[in-house]
Amino acid sequence: MKSILLFLSITMLFCTTSSSTQEGEYKNDSFKINNVSVQHQSDLEITIWEINVDGVAGKTIPTKVGQLDGAPVLGYVFPTSLKPNDVGFSYTEGIVALAITSHPDFDDTPLWDENSDSIFDNDGYVWHPHWVVLCKDKRVAGGLAVKQFDKEDNSVKLPPTNPGMPMYMDSPGFSVITKNNTIKIIVPDYRINNQTDFTYDGVTAFMKVNTKNKNLPMLGVYEVFSVASDDLSMPYKVKN
Repeated sequence: MKSILLFLSITMLFCTTSSSTQEGEYKNDSFKINNVSVQHQSDLEITIWEINVDGVAGKTIPTKVGQLDGAPVLGYVFPTSLKPNDVGFSYTEGIVALAITSHPDFDDTPLWDENSDSIFDNDGYVWHPHWVVLCKDKRVAGGLAVKQFDKEDNSVKLPPTNPGMPMYMDSPGFSVITKNNTIKIIVPDYRINNQTDFTYDGVTAFMKVNTKNKNLPMLGVYEVFSVASDDLSMPYKVKN
């Protein structure tokens, strides 16, 4: 874990300090982080995760490209010190993160109807949550990717709400609220193994899907827009 954090810290520092040469079409105030917080409300047995940005949170969504391969994904991400089994995965090395994403080219939340139109496979553009395990990956500019596994590996366990992809990814269906310069997500305590004493950070990023090139990850980070701590040291603690 420490080696992954060190690698990612160096990568994040490079990405954020060299922005003048890596300005992307999605890099704007909607993804410039001011602060992050995770607040535990014991009376309701929930945690409220929040990212505050300079602009309007969630205003910018990816431009549809019309296919899965190369599909753009935008994300507000909380890397955490939680363990994979706290969120329903079998044990594996990596960083457990809660990601709020938008991607209009595909829908990976088959159990949830986020736009309430009674159609369950047409709302990938709506900001929605995923649990993922991140690993370092030098093949992409952002330095990390969602960890993959062999489909035939029966030792890998995913939560029953997973979208059916060979990655450590879950689609838990938590409520996401965007309002003015904040994006929030509400997580019941029992969905994180009742863990309320963990550390975290905040990241905004551009990701991309790959389904054809075996030399690239299936879902990699290609540009980091902002890091709350500047160095991905995960210094923030849950407020009780």
